[in-house]
Amino acid sequence: MVATDMPLADSDYAALASFRYAIRRFLAFSEARAASVGLTPQQHQALLAIRGAGPERTTVGHVAERLILKPHSATGLVDRLEALRLVTREVADDDRRQTVLHLTADAHAKLAELSSVHREEIRRLRSVLTGILDQLA
Repeated sequence: MVATDMPLADSDYAALASFRYAIRRFLAFSEARAASVGLTPQQHQALLAIRGAGPERTTVGHVAERLILKPHSATGLVDRLEALRLVTREVADDDRRQTVLHLTADAHAKLAELSSVHREEIRRLRSVLTGILDQLA
């Protein structure tokens, strides 16, 4: 725990509570949207982590890191995504010990739909979050 020279004021507690509330509302929004396309929130996050990695090789280890999961939990998640035909695995050409993950066309479609509405929600929340962060600065 880091101690500060200045004690927290009532307004700091109010801003922190507002920040947590805004994050929780966004997460509830995100969970509902993922469910609307047949995904769990964690499946949605995994697809986004894979797609967000860009042209780099995406591995189960990357998914574990981005979702803050143990490697065996990430493997189980990727197994379920593969069973849903949302992810494929391919052995890396230059390192046969590594398996590279790829999104299927269905995963790309679901993710595009979800990402579009999430971007709009984040844009809507921007001023709210900025105001809260300004209060804490």
